[in-house]
Amino acid sequence: MREGGQLAANVVRFARTLRAAGLHIGPGRVHDAVGAVAEVGVARRADFYWALHAVLVSRVEERTLFDEAFRLFWRGLGAPGMPPLPGARLPPTRHAARRVAEALAGARSGPRAPAWGPKERDAALAWSPSEALRTRDFEQMSADELREAEAAISALRLPVRDVPTRRLRADPRGDRLDPRATLRATLRDPSAIPLRWRSAARRPPAIVAICDVSGSMSRYARVLLRFVHALTRERGRVHSFTFGTRLTHVTRHLRHRDPDAALSTVGAAVRDWDGGTRIGACLREFNLRWSRRLLAQGAVVLLVTDGLDRDAGHGLAEETRRLRHSCRRLVWLNPLLRYAGFEPRAAGIRAMLPHVDELRPVHDLESLAQLAAALGEGFEPARRGAV
Repeated sequence: MREGGQLAANVVRFARTLRAAGLHIGPGRVHDAVGAVAEVGVARRADFYWALHAVLVSRVEERTLFDEAFRLFWRGLGAPGMPPLPGARLPPTRHAARRVAEALAGARSGPRAPAWGPKERDAALAWSPSEALRTRDFEQMSADELREAEAAISALRLPVRDVPTRRLRADPRGDRLDPRATLRATLRDPSAIPLRWRSAARRPPAIVAICDVSGSMSRYARVLLRFVHALTRERGRVHSFTFGTRLTHVTRHLRHRDPDAALSTVGAAVRDWDGGTRIGACLREFNLRWSRRLLAQGAVVLLVTDGLDRDAGHGLAEETRRLRHSCRRLVWLNPLLRYAGFEPRAAGIRAMLPHVDELRPVHDLESLAQLAAALGEGFEPARRGAV
């Protein structure tokens, strides 16, 4: 019984190492891993490896991290009978090996303080002490680098540029005559006709962020929700949604001042995180339930997704077109644009592309800085023509 308890504790430590290295592993999966190991035991080396692999790995790209962590963690314990990796082990990439090494080092030394605390920084200036971090893909960042990037995004301060609205306000230097105010002034002093003027009122445009949290986007989703949290903190009218197989309204959760607490509540509220993607169905629900009340005053929509749709783009073109004609500007943020040879081959990407006003990459701090600058400058209404 004592040996089984030690093995269960080591499995929990191994799962914590994987989580620190970047895998999305919750308490439920850790419990399943302990149960799987209890079932197969450690007598057969391959069974032990594949039992943990089946429970803790959910995506193909996570396998290299798992393999490297398995090799280093169980070898480091020095426990008798621990299995070596099967022959099908994938060679570790450089960033996978670095993530695992830092996760193991952090587990041995305990929690460490961040390299630098949150400070106010201009979006146009450097976001990190390391210039290389600005252009490093979020997918390739180590655990420490991701924490540093998230701290930089949380400390972001965005300039707010107002846009004209249809409402008019009193303005002595306005360009439009105000008949009612002029008439009231004339009644008070009939000997003269003092003219009163007005101009268009200005206010920051509403921003609606619709973020994909499916399996192919989960690595970017947490970082991008940090950016949306920074927008929510700086601007009064920011509405946030997540989607995978269903649409979830998370505006209330992201209004929490602490970004970690905000993302924790979002994670508890979103039930389809790291799952499949049904972009067309989710956009249809947004158009039916939320479009009229949120987009009526010229909102800017930030659609964050890679366009990889489980429904092969069914109904996606029509829903994207409808969304585009309901807002001031539809900006598609796609991390796949980080590839120089990107081509719109997926059916979902081809369906959406003709119906967006702007397509931007969103995979590193540099791309987020450019997006922040564009939001600060303000978006003018786009022509309803070709993209």
